[in-house]
Amino acid sequence: MIMVRGLGSILLLVATSFAPQELPSGSLPFFYDLYTFRSAEGGTTVVAAIAVPVRRLRRERENRQFRYRFDMRFVLADTARGSVVNVMDSVFVSTPAPLGRQHLLHTHVEIQAPPSGATQQRVIVTDAARPGVGQLYHSPYPIPDYSGSELMLSDIAFGLPDATGGWSRGDVTLALLPTSQFPESAFDVYYEIYNLPTGTPYETEVSIQPVDDSDEERTEGDGRVRTIFTGESEASEDGSVSELRRVESSLPKGRYRLTVTVRDATNGSTARSSKVVQVQGWGQGATMVPAMPYSVRPLGGR
Repeated sequence: MIMVRGLGSILLLVATSFAPQELPSGSLPFFYDLYTFRSAEGGTTVVAAIAVPVRRLRRERENRQFRYRFDMRFVLADTARGSVVNVMDSVFVSTPAPLGRQHLLHTHVEIQAPPSGATQQRVIVTDAARPGVGQLYHSPYPIPDYSGSELMLSDIAFGLPDATGGWSRGDVTLALLPTSQFPESAFDVYYEIYNLPTGTPYETEVSIQPVDDSDEERTEGDGRVRTIFTGESEASEDGSVSELRRVESSLPKGRYRLTVTVRDATNGSTARSSKVVQVQGWGQGATMVPAMPYSVRPLGGR
């Protein structure tokens, strides 16, 4: 049985999943997702969750410790405005014993950007111990506009439970993981509702449905789990309602579509968002590592 429970008042995300392809020797495949949130003055916060398998990094020895290092760069280029925003961060891990080859080191980076349908995203990860070894992924990435007045719901983000470190927003900390690399364990579901005035009664449904490799619902049996929550909006000053839910039981290996549906009980309006996750069942674990930013700056614009 899969149990889902609420964890109290939390926040939002919009996500797109990216996975590496087969690459030649000397490259550094990694995994990442992008998530977006409402930001001040009509802007959008964009968060990249990045995970690197330890086996892809050179292990160093120093002072009887085993050390793993990688650098990353996250770029958003708005081709309509002719502007670019750039973040460069470093990750450093030192352990008394070597980590397993399947162990994941995961972290996040965050930047602010204006809504735009003409944005290109680029994420680069390099092995700090091996100059010239790295990997780049890029694609179009339209940045949504959350400044409207209608009921809106973010995409969905996922994290490991009981996080002591990770991405923070308000009073919430989430150990973000790319959805293509999820373990067989309990996990947190995180999203945000916009434009639901304080005191408005509303209903939230969270459903989990197995899907096949083409993301279509499986035909052999239903297998869907649905949980409904009701309450009254306690919107923050910016008009957002934050929610964090926990899936208490582990999911077997496979692909699943998790859907969140919110209904305003006063006027009947609804908002819905879905996200597909891949449960891998890896047993080597994961370590959330804070990134150390050394440059956050706009590179230009008209």
